[in-house]
Amino acid sequence: MKVRILGCSGGIGGRHLRTTALLIDHDILIDCGTGVTELSIAELAQIDHVFLTHSHMDHIACLPLLIDTVGDLRSRPLTVHCLPATAETLLKHVFNGAIWPDFTAIPDAAIPFLKFETHDMGASVALDGQRRFVSLPVSHSVPAVGYQIDSGKNSLVFSGDTGPCRPFWDAVNAIPNLQALLVETAFSNRERQLAESSLHLCPSMLLEELRYLQTRPEIFITHLKPGQIELTMGEIESSVAEFAPRMLQNNQVFEL
Repeated sequence: MKVRILGCSGGIGGRHLRTTALLIDHDILIDCGTGVTELSIAELAQIDHVFLTHSHMDHIACLPLLIDTVGDLRSRPLTVHCLPATAETLLKHVFNGAIWPDFTAIPDAAIPFLKFETHDMGASVALDGQRRFVSLPVSHSVPAVGYQIDSGKNSLVFSGDTGPCRPFWDAVNAIPNLQALLVETAFSNRERQLAESSLHLCPSMLLEELRYLQTRPEIFITHLKPGQIELTMGEIESSVAEFAPRMLQNNQVFEL
């Protein structure tokens, strides 16, 4: 499996800041933020599955446009995998006919452009018998999950958005083939109170969470807020240096 980072910023602005989207091989997305705009129409048409961590705009912004752009180029619906609460939120507040058409009934309810397949926390979804996606517990302001992406040989874990969450680290520690961990740190230490109230992490909180980690995968930092990137990464590098974290980059590729 190949994981390509299309977007990993906590916001937009400038040429290189794109919100969360990970391309798995050529046909799967983890989240559908503005990083999806890096793909051509031909590449967008090949996406068969989208696994959503949660319903916040920076993680779903391009989903309506993706479906609208390539729905008529495809022979089967785009399948969105997510928690039941996430599907409910998107159907009520996005695909509601007012914000965007309900593509679960267009062009025909029997063969729509979009379908949801919901799963509970901890569920494992296997595609093509080999590629496996396991939802992991996180703590965020709306129902949310992280994901383990498992090729059978190696795994990559993406935390999605989360605040402190011991069950997440327990799940990570139980993965024997963990190669890389992509973990959010949205705010700098001066905004710890905001991180706590919005259920994100700052560097001092990240250090507290990493103390639960019992293995030593490669660690990459994602979801940095624009305008605080250098400050936050400097704080991370000084406070959690023993874990050798690096900043996740657009178009970075992981081979699993």
